[in-house]
Amino acid sequence: MPPVDVRAHTALHVVKGAVVKVLGEKAKWTASVYVDGNHGRLTVKFDRKPTPEEIAEIERLANEKVRENVPVQVYELPREEAEERFGEDMYDLFPIPPEVRTLKVVVIEGWNVNACNKEHTATTGEIGEIKIRKVRFRRSKELLEISFDVL
Repeated sequence: MPPVDVRAHTALHVVKGAVVKVLGEKAKWTASVYVDGNHGRLTVKFDRKPTPEEIAEIERLANEKVRENVPVQVYELPREEAEERFGEDMYDLFPIPPEVRTLKVVVIEGWNVNACNKEHTATTGEIGEIKIRKVRFRRSKELLEISFDVL
């Protein structure tokens, strides 16, 4: 089994895919991520606090994706090629400096595509169960924080 923080980091991509599926394209831009051991926090741009039912559905879909045990593909490509292949959607709200000429792009097919230079599990099944612990909406900044643990 990969180290816990690698599992938790990969879980960020799985949770983000579930967030976009449940809350829609308005929630696709990540503002920040945080991982410490088995704990992770995904912060996305959004305009309201989700309902308890939406949060439950995000957790359900994320765990379904884990159980599917699909490949987590990482492509290392020249920046121009990555942008041509994956488009601007692979970027989040934190810009990648222009001097970075080679990008690592994480792809969970049909679920999540993100430029990301961290380590990841080979499959979603290696993550383990995802448990959403806390959801916080910061109206003034239109930021939705979803804290979770990898069990």
